[in-house]
Amino acid sequence: MVRVGLTTERLVRAGAALADEVGFDQVTVSALARRFDVKVASLYSHLRNSQDLRTRIALLALAELADRAADALAGRAGKDALIAFADVYRDYARAHPGRYAAARHPLDAEAAATSAGVRHAQMTRAILRGYDLSEPDQTHAVRLLGSVFHGYVSLESAGGFRHSAPDSQESWTRILDALDALLRNWPGATTP
Repeated sequence: MVRVGLTTERLVRAGAALADEVGFDQVTVSALARRFDVKVASLYSHLRNSQDLRTRIALLALAELADRAADALAGRAGKDALIAFADVYRDYARAHPGRYAAARHPLDAEAAATSAGVRHAQMTRAILRGYDLSEPDQTHAVRLLGSVFHGYVSLESAGGFRHSAPDSQESWTRILDALDALLRNWPGATTP
């Protein structure tokens, strides 16, 4: 019999909270069952296995990030949009480290195609339209931005910038300024 109150959504949200507390790699159906003080078997009517749970947490994290990014981008363009978009990723990683890690979880092709990851790509390309980049430069720029944002956030969250001056925020601001300048003067781009 299914325990009253347990739903797939509730379990996924609890799994996401657990990921933020102990790390995404530590989230399993067993750990979730312990959190609810139920037997593991009670969760199998909602989740297939730990991989299914992790995939669902990844989808939740991508959706949360996309919603925050859409809100931050509303009415913004150019450098202002670039900074707002970048700050969403950094702020989300700080507030939800396990969920941020989940957003990088590999998805199968079907899950990826229907995930909010598509919205992330669309928003990134919308920002880049303000820089007049055409293909394939736009794809290269999407990859550059993703690499810089994720790389910086990952190093910062691992404590990589705590032991030296200047402050990490100062570096973040300078990096975003440099990205804006690079995008405005993209190598080999032709301006209309």
